[in-house]
Amino acid sequence: MTKTRVRFAPSPTGTLHIGGARTALFNWLFARNTGGKFVLRIEDTDSARSTEGSAHGIIEGLKWLRLNWDEGPDKGGPYGPYRQSERFFIYQKYLQKLLNEDKAYYCFCTAHELQKAREKAKDRKEDYKYSGRCRTLTDKQIQKYLDQDLKPVIRLKVPAAGVTTVPDLIRDNVEFSNSLFDDFIIAKSDGWPTYNFAVVIDDYSMMITHVIRAEEHLSNTPKQLLIYDALGFPSPEFAHVSMILAPDRSKLSKRHGATSVQEYKDKGYLPEALINYLALLGWSSGEDIDFWTLDELIKRFRITDVSRSPAVYDTQKLTWMNGHYLSKADPEHIVELLEDRALASGWLMNNNRDYFKQVIDLVSNRVKTVNEIVNEADYFFNEIASYDEKGVKKYFSKDNSLVILHIVLSIIEECTTFNAEKIENLFRLNAEKMQLKAADLIHPTRLAISGRIKTPGLFEVMEILGKDKCIARVNNAIEYVNEIKNGFNS
Repeated sequence: MTKTRVRFAPSPTGTLHIGGARTALFNWLFARNTGGKFVLRIEDTDSARSTEGSAHGIIEGLKWLRLNWDEGPDKGGPYGPYRQSERFFIYQKYLQKLLNEDKAYYCFCTAHELQKAREKAKDRKEDYKYSGRCRTLTDKQIQKYLDQDLKPVIRLKVPAAGVTTVPDLIRDNVEFSNSLFDDFIIAKSDGWPTYNFAVVIDDYSMMITHVIRAEEHLSNTPKQLLIYDALGFPSPEFAHVSMILAPDRSKLSKRHGATSVQEYKDKGYLPEALINYLALLGWSSGEDIDFWTLDELIKRFRITDVSRSPAVYDTQKLTWMNGHYLSKADPEHIVELLEDRALASGWLMNNNRDYFKQVIDLVSNRVKTVNEIVNEADYFFNEIASYDEKGVKKYFSKDNSLVILHIVLSIIEECTTFNAEKIENLFRLNAEKMQLKAADLIHPTRLAISGRIKTPGLFEVMEILGKDKCIARVNNAIEYVNEIKNGFNS
């Protein structure tokens, strides 16, 4: 039995879009599930729009998502080259085959002539179709035009009658009447093939068995099947996955937020969260499960379980999922992700890596992205520049606020074993002795040592900061309260 071979074939005209990443993921999962090969091919024949920077960005995005490929432009393989711009000689061979077999022909019609024909069709309120004017040119006429240095396109001879059926693993059979098509162009006047021709030659010569791609390509598929038929090639199986829509069910665009893999990486999302979310975007195992490991996805993925209906992109759910993965992540991994920023800010030095990791471990449960950790962890590394205004009014402006802070200071100084459990026991014991609620001590202390009214567990925060730092910050808070009380009294 032929081994499964699938491909992801992006055009390097921009970043790796979320839709492209999902297509790559579905191909990758299908290949891994069936024990087949996943091929990366760069479709860069559009020289005006393709850039090496975009190609590099797409490759880096796939690597970040950990969608490794078996063959590609950087790895090579038995069916290369894996960039269309390097495959010109291959396309020429098959174009010549069609010309020799009278299944394609040179067309010398000018752009001006074609435009006039389009305008006439529009005036008659008809759909434009190429007339086939050059279909019957003789060899002598063709040579005459070539001798005049005219640069022809090449058109495929399309049967006027009949139906082309696209067997689709997701949508079943989709039929297209051949009368919808004219003799469409398969090679441009510069000799380079059009998309539909190049992709057929590439998929055939790379032994691709299944083409899994976006629904927007469904209308291209009958043309490609006509090319397969003309060349006498067996066609691969097709699966066209549904569109991704924004929450308002419009086409997903920049106005709905980040749309590229690079943007999500820059915003502090984890690749495993994005992979998990994309897998569920249009695919379902039928089980009520939100979180999947890659191994679980590989084992369970079936292309026939992909929905025909459009998938709605929900950034809130993605962010929620990212928070879950962040809370479960190894702190050392998060340290690595933040390392450059932490070094630049002076937060991370050789002698405080363990401290940094402790902070990450504590605050990662409270954030949804890696980037949020920077703000959430600030007071562990920088002195407090200001106190939360609501906190000041609620805890520092009370008549007994100085008394409370002095009690807190004595508790901290009294604590000989400075860990969260011992600190909490002393706080609660002293609160009970003084007939106070524990919260009466906890909230002012949190504001004093962090400048905030919301943090992770206070006693865990205090343990990480250490006794000396806590004493210094409570003393600073006492000084601040004295200043505002003197201000109130003046």
